[in-house]
Amino acid sequence: ADSLSSALTKNYINFKTFSGKLKIESSDNKGKNPDITAIVKIVKDSAIWLSLTATILNIEVYRVYITPDSVILLDKRAKEVQYRSLDYLQTITQIPFNFSTIQNLLIGNPIFFNVDKAEYSENANNFTGFHVGNEFKHLLSIDKQNKVVTHSKLDDIDATRQRTASISYETYSNIDGINFANDRKIFIVEQNKIDLNLKFLRVEFNKQLDINFSVPKGYKAK
Repeated sequence: ADSLSSALTKNYINFKTFSGKLKIESSDNKGKNPDITAIVKIVKDSAIWLSLTATILNIEVYRVYITPDSVILLDKRAKEVQYRSLDYLQTITQIPFNFSTIQNLLIGNPIFFNVDKAEYSENANNFTGFHVGNEFKHLLSIDKQNKVVTHSKLDDIDATRQRTASISYETYSNIDGINFANDRKIFIVEQNKIDLNLKFLRVEFNKQLDINFSVPKGYKAK
């Protein structure tokens, strides 16, 4: 148990700022969605700035600004702006996201996992941590040799909902002493099936970041 919790603690990504560019491939029950290129900027615990561009057209479609209590969404094509509380994200995703969960998901830290309350086991290649939280049962796999998270499996405690999520962390590289998973595969099943592939093309930690967010003139509030 100590070796797993120390591995988790050692590779938990602590940072002041983060910026990255990634490609997002996604599909759902209706089939494959158009690819998105995203720019992400994070000032830890205070703001997440996102720009989403339709890859094939190279046109920015959405710009999003998330703070610990609010979400601002610019729809660049419809020239509309939405101002919402962070609860709005929980409503549309049906996942109990708070700011820190979204931040950890983007950075690559485990979500909905309490290191101190987990039970641990090991085999030849992996450590495994099992944690039962308020919303999810969580099974976390860690590569024994490199001490990095390889897989995360979340199952809903509420059996009537049958939500499950699976996150694979692949293609690690060392960026300024931080082990970062450049490829993530996220698979979520409830009524709908959502399949996401995130491929980070560029990543920087702890550089000076400017994340001003302004609403252009003429945008209608929706």
